[in-house]
Amino acid sequence: MLHINDITYRIGDRTLLQNATTAIKAGHKVGFVGRNGSGKSTLLRMIQKEIGSETGSISMPKNARIGAVAQEAPGGTISLIDTVLAADTERTELLERAEVEEDPLEIAEIQTRLADIDAHSAPARAAIILAGLGFSEEDQQRPCSEFSGGWRMRVALAAVLFAEPDLLLLDEPTNYLDLEGTLWLETYLRTYPYTVLLVSHDRDLLNKVVDHILHLENEKLTLYTGGYDRFEATRRARLELQMAMMKKQEAERRHIQSFVDRFRYKASKARQAQSRVKALEKMQPIAAVMESSVKQFHFPQPDRLSPPIINIENASVGYEEGKPILRDLDMRIDQDDCIALLGSNGNGKSTFAKLLSDRLKAMTGRVRRSKTLKIGYFAQHQLDELNEKATPYNYYEELLPDSSEAQRRARLGAIGFGKEKSDTKIENLSGGEKARLLMALAVFDKPHMLILDEPTNHLDVDSREALVHAINDYEGAVLLISHDRHLIATSADRLWQVENGTVSTFDGDIDDYRDKLLAARSGNTGRKKRADRAATKAELRKEAAAKRTDLIPLKEAAEKWENSVEKLNTQLEKIDTALADGVLYAGSPQRAAKLNKQRAQVMGLIASAEERWLVASEALEKARSTSG
Repeated sequence: MLHINDITYRIGDRTLLQNATTAIKAGHKVGFVGRNGSGKSTLLRMIQKEIGSETGSISMPKNARIGAVAQEAPGGTISLIDTVLAADTERTELLERAEVEEDPLEIAEIQTRLADIDAHSAPARAAIILAGLGFSEEDQQRPCSEFSGGWRMRVALAAVLFAEPDLLLLDEPTNYLDLEGTLWLETYLRTYPYTVLLVSHDRDLLNKVVDHILHLENEKLTLYTGGYDRFEATRRARLELQMAMMKKQEAERRHIQSFVDRFRYKASKARQAQSRVKALEKMQPIAAVMESSVKQFHFPQPDRLSPPIINIENASVGYEEGKPILRDLDMRIDQDDCIALLGSNGNGKSTFAKLLSDRLKAMTGRVRRSKTLKIGYFAQHQLDELNEKATPYNYYEELLPDSSEAQRRARLGAIGFGKEKSDTKIENLSGGEKARLLMALAVFDKPHMLILDEPTNHLDVDSREALVHAINDYEGAVLLISHDRHLIATSADRLWQVENGTVSTFDGDIDDYRDKLLAARSGNTGRKKRADRAATKAELRKEAAAKRTDLIPLKEAAEKWENSVEKLNTQLEKIDTALADGVLYAGSPQRAAKLNKQRAQVMGLIASAEERWLVASEALEKARSTSG
């Protein structure tokens, strides 16, 4: 179906693809993965002939249709349903010809072809796709111009799905979808009748939809069989084997070289030595395993507050007086809660987040917060609010006015922005880099609670995993709004559902919620199945929350001794600086003797603190492994 042969592509002095080759068979569903910025979107553009390659070729069967989501969201006065129907250009052309054609034979041919492509059922098929992506029957008749950019991108996605191209190219299609839309797309793609090449960092989507994984790494393409979990396991085994082979070869090289060095000039061994020199020259080096490290997220630990940090009693909230979006709100949030907020877009999830963060006031009822409560807020729309002409360093310059340049750059380096990136204008940063900066700004003041609204958009799979670890290590409260089921399943210990104008506890886990949505679509409530699992899942969530609480004193102990080691080393440096002054011994021998004595004492304290730090760290790691 799709053949990519020896493709090379560079941007400036940076190589994205170097002699990259792969072949995708017709009907295969392939997940396309790789680090952000590695060149995945570039390759999709090459397949569509939007850009060319320096070398190599890309070929497909003649007349094969390629479809991709339009980069610009549709607009204007055309209704959503008509926008989607227009994506089938053959049907549109035939209908236009049927309106004006007078030749009976031509009319017969047109009608035959319309019947062949099932043109008369097209409005119903388009409506089903739009409904699956969250548009009601009423919405489908409204013009595109009445919807926001994110919702219009859903229309663009609906259009390409409706057109059913022979090769469907999708580049992060879930970025504009909520969890409900993502689940619908998963079901739709599983039964898609043609070839799919899907760029995604959604682990669950890749596990449930695709039968192959195409991996772009180190400028090369490698095709693996199976979903993402199988790819990860296969690749890990391959890297481990490659590392073992490389070590074995290096040992053999050292052995041969040692023999050559010893006997090169000894007459009786000269021939053997020469033979080994030739063997050494012929030995092809095994490529070193080159895995670029994942930049970790670091959420500074907040001070502890008395529970609850937020208490809501019989509240309602909205934007227009007398017309609340949410009502009858009764809940509390403690500092050790990690809550995922579920519900379709438009049901009020963002409204509830704004109420918690005090961006919206309650219309009725009462919202009580801890007096010193600090909330960090991350939302994707804030990416557009960053100053495009500023740099990350400019932001930290404003946040740390009394710090030195070295201190600011050290803070930026800790979040993954070295000298070059910290001086790069925001407009030239990737989506993932902007998201990382925005996350760092949200947690800068050590908030007691984090509100994360779709934090995984623009993050690759490894960075999403790093985010999971950061959330689980964080000792403040977290409210998650996300379509990433893996993030919810591995981070959240409570699920709240926004539905029917209120927020309530969902008694189950993310798999139960998925079952509920799928059952609702099929007309089956699935209550018995969920009821059988609910008690066990609730118990597991309580157990997970208790284990998180048990880790707190172990973390505090490890941090205490780590801080002690740092302070003692700082003290030692000051003593060593004083002792390095040659004038000290001649001018004040008594002070020199005193400093030497202090140095010995500090060295002893460092050794003791390091030992306690090691013990505390081992205890913490052991507790984490048993609780994981």
